[in-house]
Amino acid sequence: MIAFSGARSGTAPLTWGQRAIWDAIGRTAPDDRYFNFGRVLEVPRGARPASVAHVSRAVGLLVERHEALRTLVAPGPRQDLRDRGAVEVAIAPERDPEAVLAELCGTAFDYEREWPLRVALVTEGSAAGEEVTHIVLAFCHMAADGLGAERVLRDLRLILLRGGLREGPPPQPLDLAQWQGSAAGRRQAAGAAAHWEREHRRIPPTMFHVASGAAERPPIRRALLTSPAADMAAQRLAVRHGASTSTVLLTAVSAMVAELTGHETVAVLPIVGNRFRHDTRAAVTTLSQEGLFVLDVAEEGFADLLARARPAVLRAYRSGYHDPGDRERVVAEASRDRGVPVHPYCCFNDMRFAERAVYRDEAPIKEALDATRIAWPLSQDRLNCRFCVHVNEGGRISLTADTRWLATADMERFLVELERLLVEAALR
Repeated sequence: MIAFSGARSGTAPLTWGQRAIWDAIGRTAPDDRYFNFGRVLEVPRGARPASVAHVSRAVGLLVERHEALRTLVAPGPRQDLRDRGAVEVAIAPERDPEAVLAELCGTAFDYEREWPLRVALVTEGSAAGEEVTHIVLAFCHMAADGLGAERVLRDLRLILLRGGLREGPPPQPLDLAQWQGSAAGRRQAAGAAAHWEREHRRIPPTMFHVASGAAERPPIRRALLTSPAADMAAQRLAVRHGASTSTVLLTAVSAMVAELTGHETVAVLPIVGNRFRHDTRAAVTTLSQEGLFVLDVAEEGFADLLARARPAVLRAYRSGYHDPGDRERVVAEASRDRGVPVHPYCCFNDMRFAERAVYRDEAPIKEALDATRIAWPLSQDRLNCRFCVHVNEGGRISLTADTRWLATADMERFLVELERLLVEAALR
């Protein structure tokens, strides 16, 4: 066990980001392990040899520094910050760190009783004694998002090397909840809500509205496209048109959704990091929320579509930092006024941490098509969405969908045609 003693305890409402993921967890349970994720940190060379005691101390300091890592979910739901306790640590001698991570992430968290951080230390023996080589961290999504987890790794690495951190702690979830309830926070929320309200008057009720007639058991499947060609094509398009590769990919996904569903107006919910404010940039918490991206897709070239998508992307990013309560109100009102439930059930999540766009020549893109592969790595019973595209490094684009609304054959066709669209646009 790793004991910790923090500076304060207390309760507060959930932050907007915590509320968003809590709602998603509720709609996905009992398959909510889907939201678990983790990181493996190799002990820095400058901190070796690292004993179990030395690494345990570092993890304890980390949990004391970042209050999200010792916050439970109380009934209400509310944040329940504890000032002291002990995190269980597993010792994994001579194990593969990635296999250990998969085990730690394999079961849902007990949100009211279990600390939102699971820890394992991979060790190897020597004549001098047992040495920690890797630290495996599994996060509950209520405590951190991907960028928050990267901040945890950065701080843990520095604590191992220096014995501590010189700078004070960043803003904490309790502080963030207080700001979001303030007059300034309500102004931010009102601006975002106006965007959701305006667009909900015109978007289709949902993107995938026709039953597939080809449901699988279990119904949720994931198709993974590994396509270096699509990655290079997106980079070539980004440089050519002065856009980010994320905008290029979101635009291409929207065009393909329009082709697949027949909708002329496409609504997509991109996951927005919400780290553009000084009080959120370095915070360890879950800040990511869905924005609302709306694009009218007409018969035109990809370059024209991309030009119209760019301002729509900015509006979507701004709408991502919103009060989920306001969004619930907007959705309920739009559904009542239109006489049909209104929800896109169509998500886009660019999970890469860095933007890389290098102008690619035509020949390598064409040659890379031979390396394209499709795999099916996941199936489960429940998901809070019908269609969700994830983008990862190395040209890995996955589509997780509910086969009751999109058959597996159409999932595969979507990814193949997405690659074709990107490559043809890049080479045109």
